[in-house]
Amino acid sequence: MKPIDQKCINAIRILSADGVQKANSGHPGLPMGSAPMAYTLFAKEMKYNPANPKFADRDRFILSAGHGSMLLYSALHLFGYDLPMSEIQNFRQFGSKTPGHPEYGHTPGVETTTGPLGQGIATAVGFALAEAHLAAKFNKPDIKIVDHYTYVLMGDGCMMEGIESEAASLAGTWGLGKLIAVYDSNKISIEGDTDIAFRENVAARHEAQGWHVQIVEDGNDIDAFQKAVENAKAVSDKPSLIICKTQIGFGCPAKQGKASAHGEPLGAENLAATRANLGWTEEPFVIPADVYAETRDKALARGKKAEAEYEAKIAAYAKKYPEDYKLFCEYFSEKLPVDLVNDEAFWTFENKKLATRVSSFEVINKLAKILPNMIGGSADLAPSNKSNMKEAGEFAKENYAGSNLHFGVREHAMASITNGLILHGGLRAYCATFFVFSDYMKNSMRLAALMNIPAIYVLTHDSIGVGEDGPTHEPVEQLIALRSIPNMTVYRPADSKETAAAYCAALTKKSPTAIVLTRQNLPQYAESGKAALKGGYVMRDAADGKPDVILMASGSEVEQIYAAYDVLAEQGIKARVVSMPSFEMFEAQSEEYKESVLPKSVRARVAVEAGSPYSWYKYTGLDGEVIGMSTFGASAPASQLFQYYGFTVDNVVATAKKVLGK
Repeated sequence: MKPIDQKCINAIRILSADGVQKANSGHPGLPMGSAPMAYTLFAKEMKYNPANPKFADRDRFILSAGHGSMLLYSALHLFGYDLPMSEIQNFRQFGSKTPGHPEYGHTPGVETTTGPLGQGIATAVGFALAEAHLAAKFNKPDIKIVDHYTYVLMGDGCMMEGIESEAASLAGTWGLGKLIAVYDSNKISIEGDTDIAFRENVAARHEAQGWHVQIVEDGNDIDAFQKAVENAKAVSDKPSLIICKTQIGFGCPAKQGKASAHGEPLGAENLAATRANLGWTEEPFVIPADVYAETRDKALARGKKAEAEYEAKIAAYAKKYPEDYKLFCEYFSEKLPVDLVNDEAFWTFENKKLATRVSSFEVINKLAKILPNMIGGSADLAPSNKSNMKEAGEFAKENYAGSNLHFGVREHAMASITNGLILHGGLRAYCATFFVFSDYMKNSMRLAALMNIPAIYVLTHDSIGVGEDGPTHEPVEQLIALRSIPNMTVYRPADSKETAAAYCAALTKKSPTAIVLTRQNLPQYAESGKAALKGGYVMRDAADGKPDVILMASGSEVEQIYAAYDVLAEQGIKARVVSMPSFEMFEAQSEEYKESVLPKSVRARVAVEAGSPYSWYKYTGLDGEVIGMSTFGASAPASQLFQYYGFTVDNVVATAKKVLGK
């Protein structure tokens, strides 16, 4: 190792420790132990341009062990990204670009939000999957315009999480050779030595999952590590895992190799001892000129050259393969190639009873013909949740050009991988499972909402309508759980046109959407359609004058309130039927519009939904009633369950009369 390499590595260590010390909060241990690997990747292996963090053919670096965020911030600062020293000094402070865990869209160079352990490696599989798929679609023997690697750095905690095993199994099955994972194996967790809870043979497990595995005995040996990276690049048919044995808090005499280095500042005395031990004489937050020359200056020069070479390659591709280039540009455009709102074919369906999962299948296949970059799949449930594209081909190790993904029974990894597909760029991605299993996906869905990315989650079998499968498969509380996630749009459509509205909204938003769909058949409504884009609308209204009572529902329960309207009319009671497929979209409308749908002067209100009632009280008010599920369901035919739990026209009518005092 050259002396300047060691000096740069120590700069990362000290800068990371200084940032944590000033914040009086954070995790210095991982940055100090992993600094040699991060330095080697940024200085010697990765292709990127710090002057343009979105350079299309860049290598992606993901810090799965997001608690060690100062490692990433130090590297980004030193290697020339727009992250000035003032931001390093404001680590973990309100409004800074250096939050406690890396946040996508907030800090230049951060590819995905990480922190919940295991999310980073699973999202990285999505990045590598996107690279493989796009390369298969567009690369030519003489010009490769998609040709980059995904690197991910993870720790012992990531390896313990179940999502890592799910994602690693898929990466091996798919043979994602452009994925290189670096495992910082320091054998320390918050509670102490990992032997207390984690003794598995990580190398053997990953080899069994189809990975190429190498072990670097000394994480400080950057020559050995760089050789391992080169070896990994030479293996094109398997993802690679490089296990680097390190010491947490390396360089701190009192804390090196100890759990106390994990999640607390070193302290002034220990930090001074670390400086002396590493031969670092600079004041806090001062970086020597020769370090900047080796890191920032060289990285900016390499990045400028790499992007210029890519632009030349793109120009040659555009000239030689103009039609492919046009399609490539369409893939990476955020603008839809058609105006879905005014595409009448998109909104046209046969007038017959259909489960909204079947309506979704029709919509997905309409979209597949319009959007060539649609990609998605299911957690081994495609025949049940109708999520496959009929003419898109199956993605597999033998066919990276296929667009139907088979995730197997791995809901958590599926959601995170879907996030990675979108974060990579160039693809519109969805994933599907039964609604009750969205619980497995929750963390990844929450991160999608936090990152403001347009993931689409297709969730079928949405209520007690699941029937005979019983309460384990009948979602009750899941709707309110998803509705409570900030920035998540939830749609529960009542028919085919409302299902089309859900997808139309999802494709025109920059945030995630959950589309919640029935197993059982539902009628088509002449009154439904594009109005569903507003989230809530009047489907049927009192023939004349102000309604006596407002009936509200989403999804399958619109059928009951629609029929109750007629029964109430026969009894001289004027009702308004309001379909509410999306609370979030309704709340985004003007106050005037919301008042026109739910006038405050009409206090008699009934909401009906085969799930937990808590979401609805905002709309029913003090004088209204909610017909919902306050218990788990049961195993029986769906029709019997709807009758037993009160989701009937008779009960809607009786409840409406109750709130009217009749």
